Amino acid sequence: MKTLSLAGRTVPAIGIGTWHMGDRPELRDQEIAAIRAGVQAGARVIDTAEMYGSGRSERLVGAAIRPLDRQQLFLISKVLPENASRERMAASLEASLQRLGTDYLDLYLYHWRGTVPLAETVAELERLQSTGKIKAWGVSNFDRDDLEELWQLPGGPHVQANEDLYHLGSRGIDYAVLPWQREHQVPLIAYSPVAQGDSWGQHLTTNPVVRKLAQRHQVSVYQLLLAWVIRDPQVLAIPQTSSVAHMRQNLAALSLELRPEELAALDEQFPRPTHKEPLDVI
Repeated sequence: MKTLSLAGRTVPAIGIGTWHMGDRPELRDQEIAAIRAGVQAGARVIDTAEMYGSGRSERLVGAAIRPLDRQQLFLISKVLPENASRERMAASLEASLQRLGTDYLDLYLYHWRGTVPLAETVAELERLQSTGKIKAWGVSNFDRDDLEELWQLPGGPHVQANEDLYHLGSRGIDYAVLPWQREHQVPLIAYSPVAQGDSWGQHLTTNPVVRKLAQRHQVSVYQLLLAWVIRDPQVLAIPQTSSVAHMRQNLAALSLELRPEELAALDEQFPRPTHKEPLDVI
């Protein structure tokens, strides 16, 4: 099973994303069951945010983990840019903790950059870490220049992760962001690692090479796409699903190893970038 080191903990390289979960009351029981099935199948990281459903996702996660061993889990949430100030972040964090039913987060991410000076946000993240309410902090939707600016700030090198969009059809960060993160030993959390199916006209699941390799390994195309994302030992994938069966399939991809020639065949279909591209976000 593939693992990586995240904020000082060794965790499986596939976690549980929760964007859009908690939005539909009729799916509540199914979504709770899916999260619990993921943990039972080996997941430890659960990623959420105060933005997701205006707190509904955090409440759903809180309900799902209530009977579970909190110490075995690695909980991530995120603070909105408008709440990432000295005056507002502590209250924002407290609200997230209450919705999740926990007294600490393993990792607290600055969701994306806003108008609050980055130095102020970092200083407040450092202060909150000193209280024990967050064990570590990181960032999200940061590009190479954002990371370089962060690194120059007091406390900036304490960043423990950057969460960006990354999948076989969106490889822009392969050019500048991922090399920087490898050099500075900052893990990447890849959101939407299977491209939400076939969004943006990528046709990942219908690509003949993807389908051929999936058939060769006797796995689904989604499992193959996840295995591609976590081929890098410093990348954590956080796919989202409300299906118990799909959740278990996602976690099974932890044991899928793609051979060099298979990776080369995928590179030919979906080439790595040869120049800097704008950061892809959704």
